[in-house]
Amino acid sequence: MNIIIALLVFSVIIIVHEFGHFLLAKMNGITVVEFSLGMGPRLLSFTKGGTRYSWKLLPFGGSCMMLGEDGEEEGEGTFGSTSVWARISVIAAGPLFNFILAFVLSVFIVGSIGYDIPVLPGVSEGSPAQAGGLQKGDRIIRMNGKRIRLYRQISNYVTFHQENFVQGEPVRFEYERGGQIYDTTITPAVINGAYRFGIPGSSYRMRTGPIDTLRYSAYEVYYWIDVTLQSLGMLVHGGVSLDDMSGPVGVVDMIGETYEESRSSGLFYVWLNMMNIAILLTANLGVMNLLPIPALDGGRLVFLILEAIRRKKVDPETEARIHFAGLLLLMLLMVVIMFNDVKKIFF
Repeated sequence: MNIIIALLVFSVIIIVHEFGHFLLAKMNGITVVEFSLGMGPRLLSFTKGGTRYSWKLLPFGGSCMMLGEDGEEEGEGTFGSTSVWARISVIAAGPLFNFILAFVLSVFIVGSIGYDIPVLPGVSEGSPAQAGGLQKGDRIIRMNGKRIRLYRQISNYVTFHQENFVQGEPVRFEYERGGQIYDTTITPAVINGAYRFGIPGSSYRMRTGPIDTLRYSAYEVYYWIDVTLQSLGMLVHGGVSLDDMSGPVGVVDMIGETYEESRSSGLFYVWLNMMNIAILLTANLGVMNLLPIPALDGGRLVFLILEAIRRKKVDPETEARIHFAGLLLLMLLMVVIMFNDVKKIFF
């Protein structure tokens, strides 16, 4: 059951991503040769409107294959026959649709149970937060100038700034109390092996009206994009290692654990938790695909933007070789991450 749920989550995210490419390709008159879910040999397929729709054997990945996508063909209906801005829109549509999916799922969650309001449920006795004057009921507005709209941003700020805290960096809190705005500067202390403020890890959730539901759903998407970017920053600076990353195997294991933990609370909470994971994954996929890495959408956008600036196409063979090299490196990275996932689960 866990694997089935994981495959459903992955499938929805991938279909939405590839549908973004598909829709913009059709709108720009580009022939879509095949739209598929999965990889490997075809299990089922049919052709309609000049496009083959396929379901393939290996239950991960997907594709939207466009005519002349790699520059091997020219003429009407090919990828290269449209303007550079049309091609940019086609490539950018995949990640954009991932963010749209994250927003739609967030609307369901925020509309159902509200958002985690950044109001302190209390502070630990003798903690830096208490010494800095923070109290139960204070609404945190900013931390070192960073706008705080969700309670999770407080704990994440601590997570992503541990190295700064080692250097003794203080944090300036702006908070609201009784309709007045105050500020205080707090230096975290080592509590249970890590630098902390002494602020609890969970807060209240607040239900909102339709307008605020849409607004806080957008904040939810921003939150996950921000977390992904900060995590990548920690990876670059050595704050985390490849061992801390998870691939498909690790994600399936996470989905399985979340499902088992949610079952006792009822089907409603199972769905909410699965949607939460889907938001995380689809926002993560959107960000990762926009990275300027060859073979990813971001890598292709780099070449298209260069073309727009130079008003001249990059040599297709050169671009193809660069993307192929990038694909090999990505596959190697996936093998390493998958090996680490298996090792963490079974050893």
